[in-house]
Amino acid sequence: MTIGLPVRRSMDMENMEMETLTGFVEHIIYRNEDNGYTVLNLVCQEEEVTCVGVFHVISEGETLEMTGSYQSHPSYGQQFKMESFKVKAPEDIMSIERYLGSGAIKGIGVALASRIVRRFKQDTFRVIEEEPERLVEIKGISQRKAMEIAEQVEEKRELREAMIFLQQYGISLTLAVKIYQTYGQEVYRILKENPYRLADDIQGVGFKIADEIAGRVGIRTDSDFRIRSGILYVLLQAAADGHTCLPKEELTRRAVELLGVDGAYIEKHYMDLTMEKKLMMKETEGQIYIYSAVYYYMEVNTAAMLKSLDVSYDVPDIEIEQRIRQIEKSTGVELDALQAEAVKEAVKNGLLVITGGPGTGKTTTINTIIKYFELEGMDMFLAAPTGRAAKRMSETTGYEARTIHRMLEVNGGVEGNAGFDRNEQNPLETDLIIIDEMSMVDISLMCALLKAVVAGTRLILVGDVNQLPSVGPGSVLKDIIDSQVFHVVRLTKIFRQASQSDIVVNAHKINRGEPVVLDNKSRDFFFLKRYEADVIISVVIQLIRQKLPKYVDAQPYDIQVLTPMRKGLLGVERLNTILQQYLNPPDRNKAEKEYGQGLFREGDKVMQIRNNYQLEWEVRSKYGIPVDRGMGVFNGDMGVIRCIETFSETMTVEFDEGRMVEYSFKQLEELELAYAITIHKSQGSEYPAVVIPLLSGPRLLMNRNLLYTAVTRARKCVTVVGNEGTFQEMIRNENQQRRYSGLKRQLTEV
Repeated sequence: MTIGLPVRRSMDMENMEMETLTGFVEHIIYRNEDNGYTVLNLVCQEEEVTCVGVFHVISEGETLEMTGSYQSHPSYGQQFKMESFKVKAPEDIMSIERYLGSGAIKGIGVALASRIVRRFKQDTFRVIEEEPERLVEIKGISQRKAMEIAEQVEEKRELREAMIFLQQYGISLTLAVKIYQTYGQEVYRILKENPYRLADDIQGVGFKIADEIAGRVGIRTDSDFRIRSGILYVLLQAAADGHTCLPKEELTRRAVELLGVDGAYIEKHYMDLTMEKKLMMKETEGQIYIYSAVYYYMEVNTAAMLKSLDVSYDVPDIEIEQRIRQIEKSTGVELDALQAEAVKEAVKNGLLVITGGPGTGKTTTINTIIKYFELEGMDMFLAAPTGRAAKRMSETTGYEARTIHRMLEVNGGVEGNAGFDRNEQNPLETDLIIIDEMSMVDISLMCALLKAVVAGTRLILVGDVNQLPSVGPGSVLKDIIDSQVFHVVRLTKIFRQASQSDIVVNAHKINRGEPVVLDNKSRDFFFLKRYEADVIISVVIQLIRQKLPKYVDAQPYDIQVLTPMRKGLLGVERLNTILQQYLNPPDRNKAEKEYGQGLFREGDKVMQIRNNYQLEWEVRSKYGIPVDRGMGVFNGDMGVIRCIETFSETMTVEFDEGRMVEYSFKQLEELELAYAITIHKSQGSEYPAVVIPLLSGPRLLMNRNLLYTAVTRARKCVTVVGNEGTFQEMIRNENQQRRYSGLKRQLTEV
């Protein structure tokens, strides 16, 4: 083959003129090893072309035939954007020599390549592949080196063949490289026998992708591999909805729906998966519940560890009461009977739960407990599930509070799973731990926390049990309270200062199922009646841009739109697209990155939508010097896009407390715009003002619990815009989607 001039051909593909270039890779300018994005120089006879695109395994000196189009980059000028390509074996002597001397094959430099090609000419590659021992005829090549050269050539050929094989099943280049790196030459057997192994072995491959591949490969729909993988997938999806288990009938129903096979085929696998320790079955009150083994043991261990902390301390009441009076005198704050009881229980018990709604004095109670143990000379740690909640805890107590992850010293773990330096072998060294916003804590985090708490350390759990449960699986706070195993103090009195706030008063009315007066005579609770989605959005924009910032003394960025749903006319996805245009419009000085159906722009408000324990962050001084570093960005963390670098394919986001995190473009799936967020995602956060667009929605979702959580997120002002009938109906609707969990059962059985 002779390398020729660019061959030009016209194709009607998205109205772009497509061309085919053939040449050799002279120089790789930039390569992102995570996603394969590459910038390279391709030499086509005497012409040098800058090409960009996603290439799998590529080396300098290789001959490529690629199809694409010329595009003009604002900073780098004209580039050829590759749409598809194939590697061609170099056939003419010059191309063979250039490839061998390019560094693609370790141990062969320019001079040695020249000697090899002079000896074997066009037969060079055949000799290397079929008669590698003949390479010893070349001065400077030993028997061992000859075999190493042959192995490298063979390895590259095998990888390319695997890429071609995998792509015929619709597998992307990036995923194909991951699969080959995991299985090597075993990939052919695994894909043909059991492609569902990919879902177990490779991060980023779920059941859906594996099932798609299996369908293309020709795996039968009633294959044992498919059914077993489908059962585990249903439990994984249930965990994403907050369940740690499912009733057997419910699991079977969902699996039938997913797999399209008879329920009998599914149920016969439950016992086998249990024998393999992948499932656990537990019978309670005549109902069989099926767990993914990991969540079953989390609940078992959590129950056992909670019980081990529940010890009693013999301290006379009169001694505690004297100390409380001493604190009341020094602070000028008088506790009511329930608050005083909470302090007494904290002193007398190793484990205590304090629950109550807004304005019931939880902060005053915590502060008194802190002062009590401080006077006793005890050390204490304060923590909350999110950065915002921890920051608020610090502000209200005057003591340092951290996220639970940071207190446990998250270390990145393995493949995105949490790893903590604080655990059974290296426990937290303190006398008292207070955790706020406990309604947000899921079973995974609770189990990790308890592993780091030794018996003899007091643990106080504080939260509002009437808020929505955690985003992650489990119903930890509710199960602990409902078990009636531990001491629980419920704060119910609304204090005078709080009773002057209609946010607090109306939140309690909502929680009790009482109607709320919507006459707009309040100073901090407003209802603007509108009945069309686009009109509601227009009012929301006006409130954020013009009305509320001055009213609550905040920036538009600080005012949060909370909506019940992701989809629909007033869902998160549509709202964010519209709000972005008005709150952070296009600007020639702001870089952008298209992603999925939308785009990110510098200055955008964004949210992390999954836990990533391996993302690194740093806090920088005003001179840009790092002053603090750590790992982990978590579901619900909110920040602002500060910089988008298209050449290096990175985006920098600043989160709370000045934590700067650099994302590769490949990681952008972990972020979404956050001008509007779901009410569920707002848990544990507090904002100067919230705006709630409300029109209609599914009855199971539009309930009292959801509305109560939304209203209690506001510090200074709540504004609901929408249909008052929907608002009052939500108050009356106390139905909630049931969350299946077993912690309560484990606590009562231990």
